[in-house]
Amino acid sequence: MHLASQRYGKNRVRVLRVRREASGVHVIHEVEASVALEGDFSAAYLTDDNSQIIATDTMKNTVQVLARKYLGDVLEEFALACARHFLKRYGQISRVIFRINSRPWDRYQTPENVMHPHTFTGRSNALPFSRVEATRDQVLIQSGVEDMLILKSADSAFVGYPQCEYTTLPETRDRILATSMQATWTFTRESSSYTKANASILSALLDTFAKEFSPSVQNTLFLMGSAALAATSEISDIHLIMPNKHYLPVNFKPFNLENNNEIFLPTDEPHGQIEAHISR
Repeated sequence: MHLASQRYGKNRVRVLRVRREASGVHVIHEVEASVALEGDFSAAYLTDDNSQIIATDTMKNTVQVLARKYLGDVLEEFALACARHFLKRYGQISRVIFRINSRPWDRYQTPENVMHPHTFTGRSNALPFSRVEATRDQVLIQSGVEDMLILKSADSAFVGYPQCEYTTLPETRDRILATSMQATWTFTRESSSYTKANASILSALLDTFAKEFSPSVQNTLFLMGSAALAATSEISDIHLIMPNKHYLPVNFKPFNLENNNEIFLPTDEPHGQIEAHISR
């Protein structure tokens, strides 16, 4: 038998940092990280020798300790700091894959329109994330967002597709287009401002979704990816996953009533799964 490949690590390492400003205002950052290591660990798989294995509990502790210094507004900087720490600290590691999701919190605004200094409300389900894959020779930096619910109630159609004896879906020139978007973009180099670049990319994605007529999710996805690449020269490609969250018109004919594209049935499954990788 041959050990073809191996990696191991720690998933779902959660940490929340509270930064207390001198003014009494608190700033919080909550993240969930996963660490995967590749390197000279084959002895542990093939024998009883654990001398090269870094305990996954140590990985968890490392992430939490480094959060004291590095966890802040820029996910990419924290991810890079963690990946570089493992490579510097342990010679048996050849590659680190570090992925981090952010749980956004918004400062609570009182009825008097005052931002409360230390009360927050959870934002939508959309989760910004960063992924760093680092060796001693090179680093790959990716950022993105997942579980971003977006919906447009007009300017979406689906016609002209092949039909057979099993086709029941009617053509429509006016439908709801909804998805839970996941977008991952790859930086060509370390950015001078990840925050600015990410904001430009996300704005381009959402603006294209909103303004462009959609003949299909496939076409909309490509236009969105192209707009993201045009928004900044700092990324080389983008991977978009856009499951088609169906909203089906409710049939009112049994009640002798018309449904003029007003009442829809939300359905979670099964759903269409559309994705593409767009590069320069």
